[in-house]
Amino acid sequence: MRLRSGFGLLAVGAAAVAVVFLVLPVVAIFADVSPARLLDALGEESAREALWLSLRTTLIAVVVVVLVGTPAAYLLGLRRFRGRSLVLTAIELPLVIPPAVAGIALLAALGPHGVLGGWLEDGGLELVFQTAGVVVALVFVSAPFYLRQGIAAFAAVDPRLLEAARTLGAGPFRTFATVAVPGARPGLASGLALAWGRALGEFGATLLFAGSLEGVTQTAPLAIFSAFSRPGGFVAALALSAVLIVVSALILIGVKLLGADRAVEDPAGGGAR
Repeated sequence: MRLRSGFGLLAVGAAAVAVVFLVLPVVAIFADVSPARLLDALGEESAREALWLSLRTTLIAVVVVVLVGTPAAYLLGLRRFRGRSLVLTAIELPLVIPPAVAGIALLAALGPHGVLGGWLEDGGLELVFQTAGVVVALVFVSAPFYLRQGIAAFAAVDPRLLEAARTLGAGPFRTFATVAVPGARPGLASGLALAWGRALGEFGATLLFAGSLEGVTQTAPLAIFSAFSRPGGFVAALALSAVLIVVSALILIGVKLLGADRAVEDPAGGGAR
């Protein structure tokens, strides 16, 4: 494309506007918070508890998502069956429903009076207003990001490689672990980053399903809202926001180091049709 043409100049202007619009709010957070104030905010016990809870619960959530989602994405990416499109639509639905609706849906399904609430109560498992409930909410909202990327990544693996592995005597699991997963690694890595980032920023579903109890269910996004709601708490909210931005940036850098830049740039993928 010729940048000196009329359309080329228009594209450059549009790109500049997009970059400024997306980067300026992030830069503004760090411009408004001095390093000393940031350290002071992190010195508050409530802030440390919220950050530690976010890191702990998001880590557990992404481990669950990867362990369950990887073989599920492998199956859905390679197999064609009647009703597959309906299954993929159902998996992707949590991507577009509002977070508050996700929280209500979890209550309707897993709350004390939900569809499975009685069975959970009989089994001694409590989720509402518990840390376990935070993990459930994070898995619900983040799993579709990993599954969608994983399905596209496995669908893009050369089927001849899988067939060659089977011909050489590799069983189903060995073919999956040594051929399919390495071949789909960039897509899986970007899916992990998207899922982890979504879990780290989750707010609405967690608030409605697990509540916002300090030290129990109050994750960093909920602590940011709590600080912002207090008189004079804007600076504390900025400091916590800055920390979450740093963590999110580290996740993205980790993905780039894994060589998943291409998959991040095209989260829709080519095989999730």
